[in-house]
Amino acid sequence: MKNPAIALENRYCAHNYSPLPVVLCQGRGVWLVDEAGKHYLDMMSAYSAVSFGHSNPTLVAALTRQANRLAVTSRAFFTDQLGPFLQLLCEMTGQAKALPMNSGAEAVETALKAARKWGHKVKGIPENSAEIIVCNGNFGGRTTTIIGFSSEAQYRDGFGPFAPGFVSVPFGDAAALEAAITPRTAAFLVEPIQGEGGIVVPVDGYLAACREICTRHNVLLICDEVQTGLGRTGKLLACDHENVKPDGLILGKALGGGLLPVSAFLASEEVMAVFTPGDHGSTFGGNPLAAAVGHAALSLLRDDHLSEAAERMGQRLQRGLRAINHPAIRVVRGKGLLIGVELDPAIISARAFCEILLELGMLSKDTHETVVRFAPPLTISASEIEIGLGIINRAFEAVPVPAVPAERSFA
Repeated sequence: MKNPAIALENRYCAHNYSPLPVVLCQGRGVWLVDEAGKHYLDMMSAYSAVSFGHSNPTLVAALTRQANRLAVTSRAFFTDQLGPFLQLLCEMTGQAKALPMNSGAEAVETALKAARKWGHKVKGIPENSAEIIVCNGNFGGRTTTIIGFSSEAQYRDGFGPFAPGFVSVPFGDAAALEAAITPRTAAFLVEPIQGEGGIVVPVDGYLAACREICTRHNVLLICDEVQTGLGRTGKLLACDHENVKPDGLILGKALGGGLLPVSAFLASEEVMAVFTPGDHGSTFGGNPLAAAVGHAALSLLRDDHLSEAAERMGQRLQRGLRAINHPAIRVVRGKGLLIGVELDPAIISARAFCEILLELGMLSKDTHETVVRFAPPLTISASEIEIGLGIINRAFEAVPVPAVPAERSFA
């Protein structure tokens, strides 16, 4: 019998997603509940947006208080919430100024505009010729500009023509970055760890080498930390693992506490000075409700030491995953609580494995058809990690072992 909620959504919603067949109704902490009352351990965190757990009482209280006072005014006026929020955000990240937006894609677009205008007005690149270097396997969102520099064929198929001015190089290859730089290069946009690309972790020293190259060539280093930022990898920022300070920083997802879409582009005084009134804007960006929740989320991250918790729990989860002996596992990789398990598609697809996890009471999602991501809320406990490992072990027990073992490695 077809589920009525699924049927209704399929009838009226565009089919731009292929959800797993579960109808969720409630969430608390690291657990989600479907309409039949079955509980699921959330190993997705809405792509890191729910880093503080579902319905976090501290964040819900901040949301409720502010919603009862003032929610949206637009940036046409000052409010009492935006300044304190951006002050805390800049102080925690070491950046000079922030430009608030809503979605991660909007923050990436903001970074692109800033980089181009800086290149033209400050660096002196001839008008309309600035170039931005990106990496193969990148993911920054779904706008036409962003998909235009994606290396994923499906993201681009049928949506052109695309904006020029982007040069793509292999991820993790600092020499390729330097070789691609020309007098027209304004910026290098990079994810410290590629999330949607399959939880791809570059070799140690890569980001530091990129920092040195960009500094030497007067090129902006812009780090897209929409998925990796705010504690996810065991540090406040993923670039902190190599003590790298970027010229521009993109944050989102967790910044809204799992309650609202909140994002920001942060940068140095010099970069942010290219924006003048009328250059850029957003009706909802920096609204009082978002600012209040964002401030509460940052305070919670700091006061509850959630970056450190992510490091400890991530090590525990990775140890448990690496201990699983199954030929379907090709690679286990990640940092903190951003972990990917690459599977051999000749044995089982990542989607099929996620469907087994669903039946056993765990929610995750495949990426690139071969990688299962494990990225629970940063509030997950040691006992909940063990529950999760038990479910994952049972899932692999349900996967048939082929006659000829596949190769396996760790990264």
